[in-house]
Amino acid sequence: MQIVRVYAGDDGESHFEDLTVEQFAEIVNRVGPGDITLNARPSPSFSDYHTAPRRQYVMNLAGIAEFETADGTVKRLHPGDVLIAEDVTGHGHIARSIGDEFRVSLAVPLAEG
Repeated sequence: MQIVRVYAGDDGESHFEDLTVEQFAEIVNRVGPGDITLNARPSPSFSDYHTAPRRQYVMNLAGIAEFETADGTVKRLHPGDVLIAEDVTGHGHIARSIGDEFRVSLAVPLAEG
């Protein structure tokens, strides 16, 4: 299981950080306001640079997701992997669905802090 955090650095760019299960356990119960959403996207698909719409964690349920930051770093998430999206400001990141399978994910809002 891979747990990846994407956040906006002081330089205004998005960066990745790999987290442990223990670190994720501290985050997962801080659910914030808003809906929990189930998303399905065809593959392949591409979403150019964008910021996260809110602080949230996104569990990849099916398909393969790929995320990229401006420095060229790429993280590929498979079913069971989690992206913690906290880059709500700055330049943002690129998101792709790759392969032939629909990408299905569940997005859960996180409280501030």
